[in-house]
Formats: sequence, C-alpha cells, structure tokens
Amino acid sequence: MKRIVLKVGSAVLTQNGALALDRLQNLVEFIAQLKKNDYEVVLVTSGAVAAGYTALKLDKKVVSNKQALASIGQPMLMKEYQKRFNECSVICSQLLLTADDFDSRKRTIHAKNAIETLLSHDVLPIINENDVTATDELVFGDNDQLAAHVTFYFEADLLVILTDIDGYYDDNPHTNPSAKLQKIVNFINSDELNMTHSPNNEFATGGIVTKLKAANFLLQREKQMFLTSGFDLSYAKEYLIDGVHNRGTLFLTNN
Repeated sequence: MKRIVLKVGSAVLTQNGALALDRLQNLVEFIAQLKKNDYEVVLVTSGAVAAGYTALKLDKKVVSNKQALASIGQPMLMKEYQKRFNECSVICSQLLLTADDFDSRKRTIHAKNAIETLLSHDVLPIINENDVTATDELVFGDNDQLAAHVTFYFEADLLVILTDIDGYYDDNPHTNPSAKLQKIVNFINSDELNMTHSPNNEFATGGIVTKLKAANFLLQREKQMFLTSGFDLSYAKEYLIDGVHNRGTLFLTNN
C-alpha cells in the first residue's frame, strides 16, 4: 500500500473570504476514491483562519487576531471535513503540529506512532499547523513546509500539493501566457528558492517559493513531490489512480 501526503492550501479551500465548500467536497470525494484504490492518505490542510473569519471579521495582519481566527476556525473547518467524510464512510482525525514537533526526536516519534496507529485502522489523519501557539510559523511558516516534514518523518512515498496552478512553469503563468509547464524537475537552484513570495489569496501565507522549498527539502532526502491543480482534480486523479502524467510537475531525483 502506497502512503501519500495530500496538502491543500487556502487558495483552493477559500473564495471571497469564506470556505469554498464545493471544492472541499470534491477534495473529500477524491480522498475517499484514493483510499478505495489502496492508498494510505494523510491530509495536510489550510483554511482555519479563513473559516474563523466567516464568524468574526478581525484584521488578519495582526498576529494575535490571526491566532484568534485560527482558534475559532479550526473546529469549524474540522466540522465541515467530518460531516463530508462521514458521508463517504471515512473516519477522520485531527492532529495539530508545529515545527517544534519535528525538532524533538521524542516528540516526532510520538507523533509518528499516532499516525501509524490511525492509518493501521483505516483512519484519515488531518493535520494542520497549530497556528494559535506557533507565532513565528504564522509570520514566516506555511503548510507546504509542514507537509514536506510530515512526508519525510512519517515515511510517506509522495507529497502531493494541490494549489491554484497546475504545475511549476518556467515563468509566471498568471502574467506570461507563453510560460511553459515543467513536467519533471530534478533540481532547484538557489535563485528559484530565493524569489519573492507570491501568495495569490488573502488567506495564503506562501506562494510558489514555499512549494519549491518543500520540494527541495524532499529532493535532498530522495523523496518525491507532485504539484498540481486543486481546482481541477482530474490531473491528480490521472496521475495517482490511472498512472498518467498529463499535467502537473513531478519533483524527483535522477537516482
């Protein structure tokens, strides 16, 4: 059985200041389909701050406000996931992690043991960053990095990032219609890793650079990452279920 980490960002899960429930529903059905195709799935999700904002309109630029919104929104987000996964006969669970959980060998082992137990009982772990306490992570971190660490430390075979573009291009496809999709990437140079962050969503904390950093983290550890659209899940379905690579970018070493 192949173990994958599926990361979905705020650009996919939110629209017009609220949760995009239609896309969330599509994601849930996709994960249920993956599990029926003998995948062990771990979901890393954004969206807690956006969910909280629907209940209380606080200025997200203030860190304490963003922490409060995450605190309000996390149970709201999980309620939406739980309701929909129940309809697909999938039991889901919640884990809130921070970078500190991967800095301590003991804490990492405890978290991994919990993941192993959940997966062995066919439960879907849903992971989010603990935004309420991880102040530095709120300012500089993102769930792309969290998902990369989850992939490596919890021994997944592949990280799949679902985002607002269908892969990694040789230029910005939002501004250059001639930009070409790179289907396979084996190496990421330092210039690419040091580009300016470019989040396209008011609730996002990263952009293409954070995804490249996640890919680079995994490439250095001989793990793979697949970057594709979270708006049109057909590309992810083709790759993961049919074994066809039409769109999306696969980051892998030459070995």
